[in-house]
Amino acid sequence: MQDKSIVVESKGGVSEVDAEAWDRLVGDGTPFLEHAFLKALEDTDCVGERTGWFPIILTATQDERLIGAVPMYIKTHSRGEFVFDWSWADAAQRAGLPYYPKAVVAVPFTPVTGVRLLIDPAFPDPGELRLALVRAAINVANQIGLSSVHFNFILEDEVPVFEELDIPVRAGIQYHWSNPSGEGRYKTFEDYLARLKSKKRSNVRRERRRLAESGVNTTIYTGDQIGEARMHRMYKYYVSTVRKFFWGHQYLNEAFFMQLWDTFKDRLHVSVADQNGREYAGAFNLQKGDRLYGRYWGCTKEIEFTHFEVCMYSSIEWCIANGVDFFEPGAGGEHKFARGFEATKTYSAHYIAEPALEDAIRQFVEHEHGTVDRHVDILNERGAFKG
Repeated sequence: MQDKSIVVESKGGVSEVDAEAWDRLVGDGTPFLEHAFLKALEDTDCVGERTGWFPIILTATQDERLIGAVPMYIKTHSRGEFVFDWSWADAAQRAGLPYYPKAVVAVPFTPVTGVRLLIDPAFPDPGELRLALVRAAINVANQIGLSSVHFNFILEDEVPVFEELDIPVRAGIQYHWSNPSGEGRYKTFEDYLARLKSKKRSNVRRERRRLAESGVNTTIYTGDQIGEARMHRMYKYYVSTVRKFFWGHQYLNEAFFMQLWDTFKDRLHVSVADQNGREYAGAFNLQKGDRLYGRYWGCTKEIEFTHFEVCMYSSIEWCIANGVDFFEPGAGGEHKFARGFEATKTYSAHYIAEPALEDAIRQFVEHEHGTVDRHVDILNERGAFKG
């Protein structure tokens, strides 16, 4: 930037940054970016050598005041990102080009859109500072010989920054729920069901009825209501899901869950299922402002439809009752679309240092962008809702 009084530095983690100053930059942004969440990942070794996510947090200060930051990590693999670039790494290897190590600007293991270029809301020229932060991330990557910098799950409002720098922007799809405003606003779960097409509405009612007939009850707990013992169980549910699938990888440990209980409980939200009074399944979520974020779920025994109830229906019902207008249940799953979650575009931006590889990836991204646009349009046209 023109102003020489602005100093950009790299830190070995958010632990080296003042918590209040960091959270001032995050503001109303997602809870996953807040200092306590990122610090819990660092304190419990969920990022670092064990998982191959090495923090290299960029900070911008002016007169010793934090005015900008970038949550950046050096990676030696592509796991835990949810913006898949395995084919790019394979193409680089076939061409004899190194792809790892690389840098990723994201929240580790968290496929949630949020600000990636954190700016002091009082800074007079946020546009220029965003450009400066992207350039700084690229400069750091080039200086230490990284192949690329991947800005994952960026805000749509941040896309123009990368377009101005001619950095390819990639599109993806997630499925989100929202409570409409105006006359169509849901006041009850039945209002929500009434908007679904007849067959889909009947399926939801049938699934919930079958669970009730099996003696299953679902309860939402937040904050202090959760309790330490239940947080231990939420960790066990998380592990049960990781172990169930051959592609699963356990990034988080029990210490992480318990540190969130100690330092972040005002953001915690869990949906728990019991059968005849004995808990057997749960979903671990975070909530901030008008948005609920679904993250992990698991169970100790299989009862049909539990996943839909714990991860979707009970949380939607809670959102409606508590004035929370948006619910992002995480990555993947067109089964969400059939239950009233709408196709929503996500964005990422990818700086590639090697010109030949950059050109190939740019062409891939441009083609993929058109495919995603068409897919979102088709999905939302046929939708789960009545016309």
